[in-house]
Amino acid sequence: MTPTFTSTNYESLIYQNSAFEICKFKNAVRDTLWPGPFATKILPLVAKKRTESKTVSIVLMEKLTDKIASLSENGSYFSLEFFPPKTPMVLISLVLFRLTCSQNKQGFSNLQKRLERMSRALRPLFVTVTWGAGGSTAARSLELADICQRQLGLTTCLHLTCTNMGRKVVDQALEAAKTLGIRNILALRGDAPRDDEYRLKEEGFEEQGEADSNEEFTWAVDLVRYIRRTHGDHFCIGVAAYPEGHTDEAYPIEQDPTQDLPYLIEKVRAGADFIMTQLFYDVSAYLRFETMLREHESGVFADLPIIPGLMPIQSFDILKRTTKLSHSKLPPKLLERLEGVKGDDEAVKQVGVDALSEIVKALQRRKFAGPQGFHFYTLNLEKAVGYILERCQLIPPPQDDKQADHDSDLPPLAMKNSTSNLNPASTTESNSRSNAVRRSLSMSSSSGHLAASSSLATTHGTGPLAREATWDDYPNGRFGDARSPAFAPTLSYSPSTLPIPLHLAPALWGTPATPSAITKLFTSHLSGKSPSQLPWSDSTSLSPETAIILPHLLALNSRRNWWTIASQPAVDGVASSDDIHGWGPAGGFVFQKPFVEFFLPATDWHQILRPRLESCAHGQVSWYAGDCASGFESSEGREAVHAVTWGTFPGREIVTATMVEEVSFRAWAEEAFGIWAEWARYIGGRAEASIGGSGDQDGNGAGEKIRAKRFLRDCMEGCWLVNVIGHEFKNGGDLWSILLEAGEERVEGTGTS
Repeated sequence: MTPTFTSTNYESLIYQNSAFEICKFKNAVRDTLWPGPFATKILPLVAKKRTESKTVSIVLMEKLTDKIASLSENGSYFSLEFFPPKTPMVLISLVLFRLTCSQNKQGFSNLQKRLERMSRALRPLFVTVTWGAGGSTAARSLELADICQRQLGLTTCLHLTCTNMGRKVVDQALEAAKTLGIRNILALRGDAPRDDEYRLKEEGFEEQGEADSNEEFTWAVDLVRYIRRTHGDHFCIGVAAYPEGHTDEAYPIEQDPTQDLPYLIEKVRAGADFIMTQLFYDVSAYLRFETMLREHESGVFADLPIIPGLMPIQSFDILKRTTKLSHSKLPPKLLERLEGVKGDDEAVKQVGVDALSEIVKALQRRKFAGPQGFHFYTLNLEKAVGYILERCQLIPPPQDDKQADHDSDLPPLAMKNSTSNLNPASTTESNSRSNAVRRSLSMSSSSGHLAASSSLATTHGTGPLAREATWDDYPNGRFGDARSPAFAPTLSYSPSTLPIPLHLAPALWGTPATPSAITKLFTSHLSGKSPSQLPWSDSTSLSPETAIILPHLLALNSRRNWWTIASQPAVDGVASSDDIHGWGPAGGFVFQKPFVEFFLPATDWHQILRPRLESCAHGQVSWYAGDCASGFESSEGREAVHAVTWGTFPGREIVTATMVEEVSFRAWAEEAFGIWAEWARYIGGRAEASIGGSGDQDGNGAGEKIRAKRFLRDCMEGCWLVNVIGHEFKNGGDLWSILLEAGEERVEGTGTS
């Protein structure tokens, strides 16, 4: 039964500004609150609260362009981007965009502490907060913006995407920004539009009658025009630009910034006040791009702030994935430097600091009028960006005299370098998400000195609180620590959520329309044939350890039509120098529990596999399972955390490299089912393009594409995602026999209906 909410209920929740037991409020409550009550009840109460309260007041921050204009002609500044952790909050803030059902708030709490350190130590001119595709992280985005703007006093720029959002949602987002005192919006197109059916179910608009977002918002320029038309000059509006050219379905092969130029001019003339670029590592390409804009005959870019976007290099795998998705080129010399140390994540980070510092210094030498800005995509990590800013002398002096006096009394800090070799080779068939895992090995040798405050010392990973900043120093992928602010970053630099450019998908995966066609893709991939990559993997190569369990994986796929997307074998005390399983410093030993993650039909889950798992002896296996409708089942309690890869090294704490637990599984399940939808959406779009105006569904293979789209949607809606862990790391055979013997009496060949 859904609770009845009155104005008093809302006021109580908002005024308390405290945690509540979300389990008392069913999922239907979210639909009840969204979107009407948000605009009609919650926002007015928030405004009333802010008006009456002496301790909480609305702070109308400056426009970014005004802050930039106040700097000296030869001055410089920087900004930092943060994303809301994928694991939602459980707190109701003073601004509530949507109730979020989650018991985990550690990632958000840890990010708030990190933001406090970085704001004190680094003092950015402003920060930006990302917005989820289709508004799926709207509540978290506004919560994070509220923390930055109200609690930390940081001028905040809120990303806002429009492609997957209707006019009412955009209106409410802008009203929420005004309520928070935010005056800066980065207007983006966002991810390519999903089809109506999936968007409505995902966003809870079933009863709202919301029109298709594409009828009003197709491109970022539509959002710029709309903000100007409805809010005048209240907001300072930024837009994106691509120094190496934008790539999506419009230009699937060729990247050329001159092709983007007319659209960028249109966005500026529509009311954009500044430009922020896509990440890049090719300085020459950026300089050509900015020169083209500054010298353009239209004159619209002559005095416009153009802020280059830079991403510190956190790991070799994250770099390769991000540049692949964003089509940003890696200069050969930089790639060569990284290839030489790619097996040592700390060395990669050090090379990255050197490389980004060189890029910043090269850009500082360019000769254009006005203050020079730099925007850093932090991935919610602090150490690398702190070193870059310090080395390039971008950190402004403290405004507070007391803080300045405190800083001057501090001893110089030792800047540490890497001597460790961190390269875990565990966890997935495609060696993807596990390579970006939490590792907390500290650096060991020191050289050089920096003078900095205690906050900067912590940000750099030195001083008594160093572990606060560095315990999750390596990007957290699918199997990282959900408590980390950097857990599972959304690398939203691609027009698609698929791991490859959209135009390559048909050639790689075809148009599967039956369970056997999907099974063939998976078994062929496991056998080392085409496709080299599946929609759920970031890497184009199998992990070497996959060969050890390959017969089991092939059996699950071919005999069961259970499609495996992640796995690892058992490992018992193998030397850290082992060619297949080894990782970490020399002289250590590594361990692994076996596990496997796969999609299977709902009927197989409920009638075959779950009964078999529940019959296992206590402590033999653990499992997590979910579906696309947020259904969730598990053998474990909410607080259970399973270390499935760990290592012991001389002079070190035990290091947990890979873990599985509820929060990270549920976050990943949402993304994994979204990939089915994105795959179906793209095939459906190609079908519509093939039909054109003729209405011939059989022309140009349109009928085949339509059937494939429907089948992929059936897979999304008719499957469960299951992760099963075997606890016997000394003998992993039990896990595979349990799975393969489950339901042997069933009719072979049944699959997704």
